[in-house]
Amino acid sequence: MTVPPALALGSVVVGLVAMPLVTVMALPHGMRLALVLSELVLVAPGVLAVMGSGVPWRAILARWPLDRRTALLMLAAGASLWVGSLGLLELQYTVWTPSPGYLEAFRRLHEALRPDGPLDAVVSVAAIALVPALCEELLVRGIVLPSLLTVTRPTAAVVISAVLFAVIHLDPYRTLFTLVLGLALGLLRVRTGSLAACVLAHAVLNAMTFAVAPFADDPAQGLPDPRPLLGLGMLAAGSAATAVVLRLLPSLTRSSTIPRLET
Repeated sequence: MTVPPALALGSVVVGLVAMPLVTVMALPHGMRLALVLSELVLVAPGVLAVMGSGVPWRAILARWPLDRRTALLMLAAGASLWVGSLGLLELQYTVWTPSPGYLEAFRRLHEALRPDGPLDAVVSVAAIALVPALCEELLVRGIVLPSLLTVTRPTAAVVISAVLFAVIHLDPYRTLFTLVLGLALGLLRVRTGSLAACVLAHAVLNAMTFAVAPFADDPAQGLPDPRPLLGLGMLAAGSAATAVVLRLLPSLTRSSTIPRLET
């Protein structure tokens, strides 16, 4: 049982319209609060759609929690996707340099989230990694993707959901990155039949990005020179490692309504 496709897609549109408005209103109260509220507003229409459709939450959450082996593989998947995504962004950087304003906004975000201590670090990781992973996966891979699978083939459903995943980030420069990531996470969802798998891999990728960014970025040095060979190597390594993880994943879909994609 799934949310009707039109209702699922409509909930994304409503959340997408409301998210920037809430973010602007919440920003004066702190970046972390704004991030959390924007994610909650994005997923709220989808949650209401689930409740209004009478779909049981066990069907949405799908295989929650994970067994230990799959959880470890998802930690590896998050790390491999992080490596591959950095490679993809590095390759994009060789042909498309982001504007100074874009880079400055990115730096301000990380500066606002810079923790003052261990507890503050937990709050920042929750705001930039855990909450976005949970809300975005619940909406895109928990609600939208299963609904699309009722009206189209798994490959098409994964592609459409990946496009929506890219759109909800409202970031033209990272569109290719979020599209490819959405394809990978959709494949994980269909492959494992588990929403928790996507949430864990997504959270690991976000957390690694947040943890490494302050060490990799030095505003005083200006823009670095493009490194296409490094980008190509990282993309190849991340893609290969992700493919290995997919091969090692146990099939959890034998009793699931989610079809399984072969890789």
